[in-house]
Amino acid sequence: MTVFAFAFYLFAIVAVVAGFMVVVSRNPVHSVLWLILTFLTAAGLFVLMGAEFVAMLLIIVYVGAVAVLFLFVVMMLDVDFAALKGELARYMPLGLLIGVVMIMQLAAGFAAWKSAEGAEALRAVPVIEGMSNAEAIGMVMYDKYLLLFQTSGLILLVAMIGAILLTLRHRKDVKRQNVIAQMHRDPAKALEMVDVKPGQGL
Repeated sequence: MTVFAFAFYLFAIVAVVAGFMVVVSRNPVHSVLWLILTFLTAAGLFVLMGAEFVAMLLIIVYVGAVAVLFLFVVMMLDVDFAALKGELARYMPLGLLIGVVMIMQLAAGFAAWKSAEGAEALRAVPVIEGMSNAEAIGMVMYDKYLLLFQTSGLILLVAMIGAILLTLRHRKDVKRQNVIAQMHRDPAKALEMVDVKPGQGL
């Protein structure tokens, strides 16, 4: 067995086991930690495939941001584990039924699988001499599909602004801080010297 095959089977087995543990772990914090391990092993598989740019994106975006956000949210929430176990036992038959149906669909799909002629050649990744994977993606993204890339970024910006405006509410009973007014206030009007005589309260 070559080093490549050993690394592939190692990453694949760990990814499958970690993904299974994400579902069956009773502690949500442990589930998030198993999810982080799943992302890391999936990144290793991408590196073996020659897609190191996608692997780094998976680590930076999912492990560095999304999974850590999940971890903080789960740790800060006051989760009632007894209630969660009760809900799990309540919906267990329905979950098992859905799982059996999905397994049957996958089995039917794999049973009817037929490989087309020339499929291997179509799945081959074109390799450009003297250019790395990240450089090739950059050339495609910022050269051939520059307009689509910039348009998608503009759509995401508009969606973010819209979400902020829809959820922003000004309540009259909440005291707000006016930073501009605080910066431009007159110290002579903000301070007052009081001559307090001995034995006299304010």
